[in-house]
Amino acid sequence: MQGLTATLLRGTWYMALPGSAVKAGATVARTLLGEPLLIGRDKAGVVFALRDACPHRGIPLRYGSFDGETVTCCYHGWRFDRTGTCVEIPSLREDQQVDLSKIRCGALPCVERNGLVWIYFSRSGEAPSGYQAEPPAMPVFADADAPALGIVLPFPCSTDHAAFGLMDPTHAAFVHTSWWFKSKARKLRPKEKAFEPAPFGFRMARHALPPQNIAYKLLGANVTTEISYCLPGLRIEEIRGDRNAVVGLTAITPVSEGETEVHQLFWVSMGWAKALRPLLQHLMTVFLDQDRVVVVQQREGLVHDPKLMLINDADTQARWWMRLKSEWIEAEAAGRPFENPLKPMVLRWRS
Repeated sequence: MQGLTATLLRGTWYMALPGSAVKAGATVARTLLGEPLLIGRDKAGVVFALRDACPHRGIPLRYGSFDGETVTCCYHGWRFDRTGTCVEIPSLREDQQVDLSKIRCGALPCVERNGLVWIYFSRSGEAPSGYQAEPPAMPVFADADAPALGIVLPFPCSTDHAAFGLMDPTHAAFVHTSWWFKSKARKLRPKEKAFEPAPFGFRMARHALPPQNIAYKLLGANVTTEISYCLPGLRIEEIRGDRNAVVGLTAITPVSEGETEVHQLFWVSMGWAKALRPLLQHLMTVFLDQDRVVVVQQREGLVHDPKLMLINDADTQARWWMRLKSEWIEAEAAGRPFENPLKPMVLRWRS
């Protein structure tokens, strides 16, 4: 198991932030995978991502200005378009010949889909291709559909420990103890779920949800769910009934090797759900913050590099996660395609 830091995967798309966080004609500074970035949206509404450093003297471009088309450095006025190419150096005289097209601050592939901004972090400057040609799309909903609900919290832990928490099937009774969820739930019940390989991960096979649950009745009859866990850090749950559907995405976005942002977003087919957004996002924040508090406490122990262990079957998903990461890294080193090493399996635990 990983300690305080984790190996960050390259050659894949990361969810950077919701599209609503970047207004037209504005930019937002972020640090992702240890890289300072400037994420913006031009006047036409197209998102882009630049490395947040002027190639002239290295000052962050976020201290400059953006006119909806070009970013201007605050130090000497060098201007860059959304491809990262320099388009003007004010200090040049008419007779000074400089090929501006060769001066670049660096741009990363950036796509907006399902109301989210995705950024591709290359291994060595390659363009997205193959299975990674485009960022993932949410099931059920159209690419133009933005999430109805969304929150983000900083987690002072590695992406691995954040991922372990997402797929941990036995912690809810001890961590998520709000009065409206599992208050003082200590009577653990036997669980059995079928799992199968999925692209770059695995999924809990579609299964029926308890019909007595009031919340599920809002979706109609015959409510089922399917939960996928995919590299580099995505948990996608698709819940469908005969009347409505809900899709939830939890995205683990590394700030650095030891710091993570966890985004939790929901798409819903019920229009009235937006009216309850303040209440629902408050409950989401309470729930996710309980996970955050646990990793803060866990960090106190990890500082001392304790010997850690995983058990079957409750921790099998965490083991799978590390196998998938190892295969990704080995495939990259060997220059071969990723091959999912997992097989279908039924896991049993009490929770």
